[in-house]
Amino acid sequence: MIHLLKEVGRGKRGARDLTYDEALEAAEAILSRKATPAQIGAFLIAERIKMESGEELAAFVHVLRQSARRGEPAMGGIDCAGPYDGRKKSFLATFAAAFVLAAAGLPVTLHGTPSLPPKWGTTLHDMLARMGIDPRKSGREAFIRAARETGVLYADAEEWCPPLKNLRPIREELGLRTALNTAEKLIDFGMSPYLVFGVYHNTVIDRLIRLASALNYRKALIVQGAEGSEDLFIERPTRVYVLQDGDAELQLVNPESYGLEAPVPEVNWTPEQQLKVTEAVLRGEAAPAFSNQVLLNGAWRLLLAERAGSVEEGLRICKSLLDAGKPWDLYRKWVELLKQP
Repeated sequence: MIHLLKEVGRGKRGARDLTYDEALEAAEAILSRKATPAQIGAFLIAERIKMESGEELAAFVHVLRQSARRGEPAMGGIDCAGPYDGRKKSFLATFAAAFVLAAAGLPVTLHGTPSLPPKWGTTLHDMLARMGIDPRKSGREAFIRAARETGVLYADAEEWCPPLKNLRPIREELGLRTALNTAEKLIDFGMSPYLVFGVYHNTVIDRLIRLASALNYRKALIVQGAEGSEDLFIERPTRVYVLQDGDAELQLVNPESYGLEAPVPEVNWTPEQQLKVTEAVLRGEAAPAFSNQVLLNGAWRLLLAERAGSVEEGLRICKSLLDAGKPWDLYRKWVELLKQP
């Protein structure tokens, strides 16, 4: 590791990007814990200062994928890649949208861990705990069974990819965003041909477009969404990039164009409140802003996955399903399956 540290740790002007093979060597040393904690921390911080290249990120994704249990079941649908450090100021619309999409026949893969730095926000893992479901006690087979019967897979990334669990203490001590915050979202546990991926800063979008292209998704939607998530805003326009065949098209998604724009109520977003609003949306009892946000995100994901010919058609499909109560029924079945001994 020392020879690689010298290349990335020369300061902002002297540091250089590693080649893919060099980055692969670094990723293998870090993820196997052959590198010392001091070397791992130094490398991750040096990369953050230098800014990770697309090839460096691709190397970390490659090693994580090799270390993970993937493709059982192979979902063949859409992977929703949100931030593992959670949400503090916005509704986690992806969770409710997953059951709308599954009810429309589009399988969904969700994944995450207990909250991480730098945000330490509410995660899907926290919401499951509030339902009385402990992913680590339920076991991987329970989530695979629920996925096969409902079309919604949740992967506890630290259990399904052990190197992430082994690196948690170092990441918590650093307390900063690192290359792992990006790479872990691209493990693709369900082997999905479609990806929706959240980013926060404009500065990383070009690299992530190249990275997603290299990972050979059929189509991807890169979203500059709420708190760096994959969720489109409902109170204002969202910048998105539609990626297909190596080309990326920038679009501005304006909820007002679809008659969906709505003021967002102020909410103290605890795990309990996230779960309460999620269930209210699925029952058809939520504030318009939250219901509309799930509709808009669902419609765009149906369009991306070629299950709707337009956003408007996607909105009609999602609204019809919610009005009929099908996503709520699917959600209840999913929860019941995960609570079975």
